[in-house]
Amino acid sequence: MNDTKIIPAYEMHLSFLQENDYHISKETLVKKIEKEEILIMEMNGNCIGWLRYSFFWDEIPFMNMLYFLEDYRRKGYGKILVDYWENVLMQNGHRRFLTSTLANEDAQHFYRKMGYRDIGGFILPMEPLEIILMKDIAPDAT
Repeated sequence: MNDTKIIPAYEMHLSFLQENDYHISKETLVKKIEKEEILIMEMNGNCIGWLRYSFFWDEIPFMNMLYFLEDYRRKGYGKILVDYWENVLMQNGHRRFLTSTLANEDAQHFYRKMGYRDIGGFILPMEPLEIILMKDIAPDAT
């Protein structure tokens, strides 16, 4: 995995994100890029996945999207990207992290392996349960 690197998303990544991230508008993607709230994983100069986040209550990092192109799934890249994201935010004093996933998605098992634990959930109309997961990292864990 030495041929991969993680960088903040730049304007040059906008078309890749628009083609693959159907959950938010172009305008929102541009704002997230400006705020450096999207991390891109590249391999040999090509985008293979990303992590998009925000802050719950304007304070707690919340991973909104972790996504890899099909050929790069289940190969350890997600763990690398999440670890990187957590470490960057820990350097800024954050010790608690949140994410969510639908109850019918396999991602819940990945997040639990990463140390996240279920803390609740909610149901939107016509959707499965959205599971909320949290990870606390001890201050001396850095």
